[in-house]
Amino acid sequence: MAKKLWTAGMAAALAVSMTACSSGNNNGNASSAAPAGSSSAPASGSASATATASASEKPLDKVTFSFFNGVAGEKDLNTNETTIGKMLEDQTGVNFKIEHLVGDLNTKIGTMIASDQYPDVIIPDAAIEEVLKAGAFIPLDDLIEQYGPNIKRVYGPYFERMRADYGGKIYFLPFGPQVGEYVADPNINQGAFWVQRRVLKEAGYPKIKTLDEYVKLVEDYVAKHKDENLTGMITLTHDWRFFATSNPPMHLAGFPNDGNVMVDINTNEAKTYAGSENEKRWLKTLNDLNGKNLFDKASFVDNYDQYIAKLTSHKVVGFFDYGWQIGNAMNVLKDAARKDQAQDDYVYFPLPVTFDGTHDQYLDPPGWTSNRGAGITKSAKDPARIIQYWDNLLTDDNQVLKSWGIKGETYEVDDKGRFYRTADQIAKLDDAFNEKFGFKTYDWDWPQYGTSSTLADGNAVAPGFQPEVFQLSLTEGDKTILDKYGVQTYAQMFDKPEDRPWFPAWSIPKEQGSPQQIWETKKDDLLKKYYAKLVLAKPADFEGVWADYMKEFGKLDTAGYEKWYTEQIKKIVEVAK
Repeated sequence: MAKKLWTAGMAAALAVSMTACSSGNNNGNASSAAPAGSSSAPASGSASATATASASEKPLDKVTFSFFNGVAGEKDLNTNETTIGKMLEDQTGVNFKIEHLVGDLNTKIGTMIASDQYPDVIIPDAAIEEVLKAGAFIPLDDLIEQYGPNIKRVYGPYFERMRADYGGKIYFLPFGPQVGEYVADPNINQGAFWVQRRVLKEAGYPKIKTLDEYVKLVEDYVAKHKDENLTGMITLTHDWRFFATSNPPMHLAGFPNDGNVMVDINTNEAKTYAGSENEKRWLKTLNDLNGKNLFDKASFVDNYDQYIAKLTSHKVVGFFDYGWQIGNAMNVLKDAARKDQAQDDYVYFPLPVTFDGTHDQYLDPPGWTSNRGAGITKSAKDPARIIQYWDNLLTDDNQVLKSWGIKGETYEVDDKGRFYRTADQIAKLDDAFNEKFGFKTYDWDWPQYGTSSTLADGNAVAPGFQPEVFQLSLTEGDKTILDKYGVQTYAQMFDKPEDRPWFPAWSIPKEQGSPQQIWETKKDDLLKKYYAKLVLAKPADFEGVWADYMKEFGKLDTAGYEKWYTEQIKKIVEVAK
């Protein structure tokens, strides 16, 4: 695979991830007429015209497929209940009835496997290896060859990697391959140390680069405002989101989010930061803050909703987290600031904090997530219609539809062909509108261009990555603080990401029950057992608790885990040359 593929890359999205029930077995060779819109064409700038241009000359019989998404917390619906989904149904005759996870993912997938009956399409999220091992997904190679010209165009550069990961066959389509030129996100949707803007304003907008500087900034502000009952720092530990508390050591050491390992960019050697001095230093920092009554002890019992509520309470001075995970809180704070500029003080600002203050890698490099995606199951009644729908979705025009919407309604085009949104259009894109229109439904869990991709005409696929949209979305408070730091975007506060062909390492497939998967499970259990003890211990007792933690951690085969990861990463680097 060409090296340039990885240089182009994509912004990973973490992540993070249907019931006209069908039965019977299908080997993937079912025949259906391909929709006329299955060939790629340059974006016309008019998604409303796409439905007419792409519709089959002879209307296809309408069909509803069941679609299970193994991610909780989203609304179940039929895609044709949304504007985008109805337009796509008009083109293809296909509707999907989407069911999202309720309860435990492994239990839900296990029940499907035990019955050997599946929805037509599954996004198994973290249980994808179990679905593959059960033989629930059908190979897609022949279907793609027969019905997928756009799939071949978009995913073709990745086929070698996809087949190498899964025994020479393609069983599912991952989300977000890079298409066109790479365009950086001007916002910070990845990791950062966040602090209220009023803290920076009062301190004279200092350049904060080290963890010690960040902690002192927080301590000094709380000390000056004792009457406000402020919380210095908070962390998120609820359920699978525990990584918001356990990931900082790798970022503080100057590495991107590769999961459980930090990978040397020169030697490709993988080392875990669990049980390391980096982890110890981070936890000792939280322990010291707790000893000074500056850390929220409830961080270890609060759920996600309680965490978000605290971030919008104006009482939390700082925290570490990923921008995509705090989006709900940031939207509330920014909406308030738009209505009352004084409220801008409570909006959070991202800082690229490291231990030594020299080189940060918070921004994701171009990457390829190979262990998440959507597959067609052996229960599917007409795999060809599903693959045709996906292929039709991958035209430039339909990528414009799912991301930008309809010209004249949710975006405009200037005389140079550049897409933009008016202030009124931006204002109406609230949760209710996005849900009804389909922007939420078609946001991520489909075969699609990567977020950092560009269209054939040079426009960004993601509206938020388009400079014209980003600048118009800024509040007066945004403009003021960016100007104080001499930048035009938040991303310019951070170092540019380095090219890492394996990124993100966490997406390298691991079989359920493998030594690597067992190591991760045991390690996670240890962290959840000891982190609260370490952070909430009396400062004088910290070393003793750390010794207990390391004694148990030493029982894990960490050397074997690191050796396996290093071997996998070096294989990927060879493929990418």
